[in-house]
Amino acid sequence: MARSLVIKATSGMSDGAERCNQAFTVAAAGVASGVPVSLWLTGESAWYGIPGRAKEFTLPLAAPLDELLDIVLKGGGQVTVCTQCAARREITADDLIEGIRIAGAPTFVEEITQDGAQALVY
Repeated sequence: MARSLVIKATSGMSDGAERCNQAFTVAAAGVASGVPVSLWLTGESAWYGIPGRAKEFTLPLAAPLDELLDIVLKGGGQVTVCTQCAARREITADDLIEGIRIAGAPTFVEEITQDGAQALVY
């Protein structure tokens, strides 16, 4: 079985656009390569779990964030919005794109401590 890849995106357009886009790019590349991927949207990245928000993200010479997110979701990757990050932004499960969940630190720890898991934070 392939090693799993757990990626935590911690920034958004206003506080680290390149880091944010890199997290989504690595997640999409992992899914396209057949690697089990879990993409965590934390901090300002939590907004990208809401329909239409990723489409608003722009970064010159970078793949569109909404397309990368679509690759992850349609390719079988798991996308999670952090519980506390969602609560601080008043985001509920009903606000999210279909297939995206809300979960907290215990779930993140469980994922990154699985045998063979590789965790990356952007």
